[in-house]
Amino acid sequence: MTVLEFDGVPFDPVGAAAAKGTTQETQAVATSTAAAKARPQTAGPLTEIRSGVVAAHRAALTAQVALQRAMWQRTVHPQVPLAGQGHSNSSISSARISAAPEWAFKPLARTTRTSLDRAALVRLTQGDAGGVFGYRRSGVESVARLAAADPLALTEVVTIELRGGTGNGRVVAHFDGDVRAAAVQAAEVFALFTGMQLCLSRSTLVSEPAASESRTGTVEFIVTEIDLVPRPHVTGTASVTGSVPLEVTVTVAEATGTGVGPGAAVPGLLLNEFHMTHLARGDQAIAMGTEFAEYTGVRATRLPTGGLLLVDRVLEFEGARGKLDAATYRTEYDSPADSWYYGDTANESMPHFVYMETSLQAALLMGYYAGPTLTQPGVTLSLRNLGGTATVLRQVDLRDKTIEQTSRLLSTTILPGSSLQNFDYTLSVDGEPFYTGETMFGYFSDEALANQTGLDAGRSVPTWLDEHPQATRTIDVAARRAVPNGRLCARRTLALIDRVDVVDGGGKYKAGYLHSLREIDPSDWYFARHFHLDPVIPGSLGVESVIHAIQEWMLDAGFADAIADPVFRIPSDIAFTWRYRGQFLPTDATVRLEAHIKEIRRGADGVTVIADGSLWKPGLRIYELIDLAVELGAREERS
Repeated sequence: MTVLEFDGVPFDPVGAAAAKGTTQETQAVATSTAAAKARPQTAGPLTEIRSGVVAAHRAALTAQVALQRAMWQRTVHPQVPLAGQGHSNSSISSARISAAPEWAFKPLARTTRTSLDRAALVRLTQGDAGGVFGYRRSGVESVARLAAADPLALTEVVTIELRGGTGNGRVVAHFDGDVRAAAVQAAEVFALFTGMQLCLSRSTLVSEPAASESRTGTVEFIVTEIDLVPRPHVTGTASVTGSVPLEVTVTVAEATGTGVGPGAAVPGLLLNEFHMTHLARGDQAIAMGTEFAEYTGVRATRLPTGGLLLVDRVLEFEGARGKLDAATYRTEYDSPADSWYYGDTANESMPHFVYMETSLQAALLMGYYAGPTLTQPGVTLSLRNLGGTATVLRQVDLRDKTIEQTSRLLSTTILPGSSLQNFDYTLSVDGEPFYTGETMFGYFSDEALANQTGLDAGRSVPTWLDEHPQATRTIDVAARRAVPNGRLCARRTLALIDRVDVVDGGGKYKAGYLHSLREIDPSDWYFARHFHLDPVIPGSLGVESVIHAIQEWMLDAGFADAIADPVFRIPSDIAFTWRYRGQFLPTDATVRLEAHIKEIRRGADGVTVIADGSLWKPGLRIYELIDLAVELGAREERS
């Protein structure tokens, strides 16, 4: 009988779904590698790029490139268009808004309305938030009213700014009446503006009553906190000339006697943004049901938080708690055009890591809901992705799209101190699939995580460069990133590498070799996001860092020079496979990566580069990437 190990924990794979998943994974990698070796090797890219044909084009394209580059900077960085959300009944295509910070609150609804006259305010007192702001949410009965506790004091809202003030929001309004009532009503307007009441059907807005002086004036409300836990609420400071600043909190409260757990918050909907936020860092009994109460406040399986929380709703679930062998479910994720990752990526649309994160989060969500950890009470189990394969079926601009995902839990294998689950999934927009994949997750005990053996059975495997020491040249990514509005450059939160060492014609396939080393800073933003009380670098950002190395190499090699308005994309119909056998912790010193250029495909509209890669923590290779592809092509005008 063969005994295998997963992260240092031996188990018998015979008859287990884990064995099937591992075998399929290994076969996929072997097949991909064999196919790559069978391909003809490509001549050195620098020789080809510097050929006479390309050189002849450069002079003629100089003026056009300058013009197109200016257009690109205006349309992509730093501003992005804002259009209607998946649950809105209006289009906002003409509006423009700067990309939100990663930490920014994501509204539950979107609207073009940024000011309100007296008539609109009166409609809000009648509970017509949907009519005033132009949004709807299926299944939600929205009855929250402005000024339910006091006479309407506001006479006009001059401006509502989603990212105003200190970045959380701002409202400026004229009023005639009680000063505190005006302050509370300004906060209520902002809560309704962001659609917070849509979390809980038939919910109301509540605040602490307190009378003050009556007068006529202008109130400025600056949001200092906006969150969905423990209940949706807005907190801020209201300033009125001649009065002491007032601290105000408005909370969304469920209807008396109603539940807020799975299936109870909104009729016909199992989970929504309220539950996702609780699962990320709040009350797991609210998020998943009372059986999960023991996981609240301790290290446990969670979704990421902040800008890395990339699943919004569970629409349907065909399965049952405790039934671990099969389930089917449908989820949604809204991808607003002002999302931070659109502003920080070098890609034309969504970066690769978001494809991975949103699909994997949706897959694991209901696998966890089914209850594999409940089979081992009292054991602390941490969730980790072990690998998978995914393919982009078609290229689509995902700004302001609602991504619908159909996922299937295929099997669960319970092992001592751990569990393994297999999934497949398909992502669609407007009813048409665009991304599909399969993946394996593991739930591991502290002992298992402490005895990880990596991809090479605990052996310290050197990089290709260690085994083939030779001179390299360096691409200074940090210097390029320092140029304001520099084109095709990942920035801010997605500044994942600072330099790339290159061996032209090197690597396993003799088509080019890339190497990068970065120190880990325990204060890096993603540790606070992924996960609450269990900080590790997201595997998808490790993949993204290799993509950035490839992108920088493509630019350095001159692939963009003959393209008038170049953009990066994820190419379609190329299956990408990844394997993870370890984690990057805040206490790890470095992240080391390498990429072997495998194939360069040239077409009429651009170039696609395919590479294999690996990532190391000190002394241990823990990620392997097969057929990671990057496309560089001309921007296409979209209506």
